[in-house]
Amino acid sequence: MEFAQTEFYLTSSILLSKRIIPCLDVKDGRTVKGINFVDLRDAGDPVELAWQYSNQGADELVFLDITATHEKRKTTIEMVKSVARQINIPFTIGGGISELKDAEALLNAGADKISINSAAVRNPQLIDDLAKAFGVQFVVLAVDTKHLVHGDFVHLNGGRIATELQTQDWIKNAEERGAGEILLTSMDKDGTKSGFDNTLLKQINDMVSIPVIASGGAGSSQDFVDVFKKTDVDAALAASVFHYGEILIPELKQLLKDKNIEIRI
Repeated sequence: MEFAQTEFYLTSSILLSKRIIPCLDVKDGRTVKGINFVDLRDAGDPVELAWQYSNQGADELVFLDITATHEKRKTTIEMVKSVARQINIPFTIGGGISELKDAEALLNAGADKISINSAAVRNPQLIDDLAKAFGVQFVVLAVDTKHLVHGDFVHLNGGRIATELQTQDWIKNAEERGAGEILLTSMDKDGTKSGFDNTLLKQINDMVSIPVIASGGAGSSQDFVDVFKKTDVDAALAASVFHYGEILIPELKQLLKDKNIEIRI
């Protein structure tokens, strides 16, 4: 009983802490980064970067095989295994997941959670099936959203295909089906380093009862302070500012702590 209580308090403390999550967008075995989902440039070896981030104190990692769905193939299992061997923090995998056996293979390769995007829009029942098979905590719904004239709309295949699905409606539907977490990427902000889309993020975070990860737009340490203060999201994700050493995770976490934001150091 004593162990169970200790475990509960530790878990509760971790859940209250905000999370800093580097994202590894991978294409052809290399980490890449672009602006507004295009003009990709090389950012390094994903296995090496994963090791560095784990040692620097990142709370989690997200690994996205960004062309798997568009190229109609599965995520590269061997690379997932290589990354998983290098780290001791939770690890989310996404890209090319369209059925239960895909998720099971990634879980067996070392993933703690899986991220689904295009496949879930095309087959919403997939969310229900994954949640039932593996638990809601295993299912991260990634949403690539773009602001258009009549509102915010979901985009598929790495942002290549616009849909008529409103972002807010889709996220609420996904939560009801069993998504355990929302990874919300603003395509308008992606790679611009102009700050997170705090208006949309606050709207979504206030609307759902599951954790929300902010993605798209990080350019400075102050952007992380702002997104946590203004939206109260559970986590903030970034790529290029970490990959190119513009923001160092230990220094970022110290700043957040100094700003009275609950963070694990």
